[in-house]
Amino acid sequence: MSAAATVPTPGLPADWLARLQRGLSRMPEHRPEYWRMGGAPANLQPTLRAQLPASLRPAAVLLPISEQQGVPRLLLTLRSSHLRQHAGQISFPGGSLESSDADPLATAVREAHEEVGIEATFVEPIGFLSDHVVMTGFRITPIVALLRPGYTLRIDAAEVAEVFDLPLETLLDPRSYRLTTRNLRGIDVELTELHYGRHVIWGATAGILQSLREILQGPAP
Repeated sequence: MSAAATVPTPGLPADWLARLQRGLSRMPEHRPEYWRMGGAPANLQPTLRAQLPASLRPAAVLLPISEQQGVPRLLLTLRSSHLRQHAGQISFPGGSLESSDADPLATAVREAHEEVGIEATFVEPIGFLSDHVVMTGFRITPIVALLRPGYTLRIDAAEVAEVFDLPLETLLDPRSYRLTTRNLRGIDVELTELHYGRHVIWGATAGILQSLREILQGPAP
């Protein structure tokens, strides 16, 4: 047996939900000192932040978790290739805050309904991750939620090319991650990508997933 074959694969802790309930914020945190930038290294974040637009547009995404045959899974979307922003990238249901939205949660729930047809009555919010900012000028508030059984997907093909589910345990498997270099505004940045089957997750979505992974890896009570 090879050495690689003997390396244990971390599984999802049995108390994964309790860890999320303890580790997530009960309210969104918008202060700049808590912003994250898609997993960019800490030493480059000041340089990248200096290139952000003076005014960031608030947005929110929903991280919907459902249990399928006892396996907790995250719902993600592949954005349509013709979209003006982040075309062809893997994302969570979400979008920009509109004047009719009471708060980021309202935005995320509305967008999830518009993009993939999930009704608000099936969404049970757990809490908030730190805001993530992106070079295209958005400040994204991620909201983690459980999906109650019985929901039906209705995909808006104008915005979403595909929907797939990512097992939460994939976030804890080091074999899911690979380093890559991308050029952001003229700066070569080493980023971590998450690979799942034929899907490659990077950018803000990968950064948000890393934030979720940190909470799942947190100490047991």
